[in-house]
Amino acid sequence: MTGRHKRLALLAAALVALGGAAALVLSAFQKNLVFFYSPAQVASGEAPQHRSFRLGGMVQPGSVQRDPDGLSVRFAVTDYANTVQVRYKGIVPDLFREGKGVVAQGRLDGNAQFVADEVLAKHDENYMPPEAAQAVAAGRAATGNTREKWSERGAGAASYAGGTQ
Repeated sequence: MTGRHKRLALLAAALVALGGAAALVLSAFQKNLVFFYSPAQVASGEAPQHRSFRLGGMVQPGSVQRDPDGLSVRFAVTDYANTVQVRYKGIVPDLFREGKGVVAQGRLDGNAQFVADEVLAKHDENYMPPEAAQAVAAGRAATGNTREKWSERGAGAASYAGGTQ
């Protein structure tokens, strides 16, 4: 084998190794990529059926039910136009309350119920993820419920117009 053939073989092996590494990185990224969906998108069938995603909106008042085991909780997430039932087994954040914003990560089961692996509550009363705020605002507009309004503020955060600054 000449020097030129050795260099071509080495270059080909390097390209194959680089391609394999890129494929592994993209595969891992694809598996860990989690999209956000509102209750309206879940109701319309836009949410994936057999893949993890994040569901965001407001915890529907009167919907929180805790099981006697102290860890299992059931509640409904709403955007005021649609509602999705959620089951979660674990400790919910201290800020988790009825009528407050929540983002839950998990999947839909066969009964169109969301089984959460993780529940995140908004970190203060002025912040809600932009996608959740938009979904809530759209739900309120669709149902004519204009009692509360959300407005854009800061770097993509949405705040309650009647809340403290």
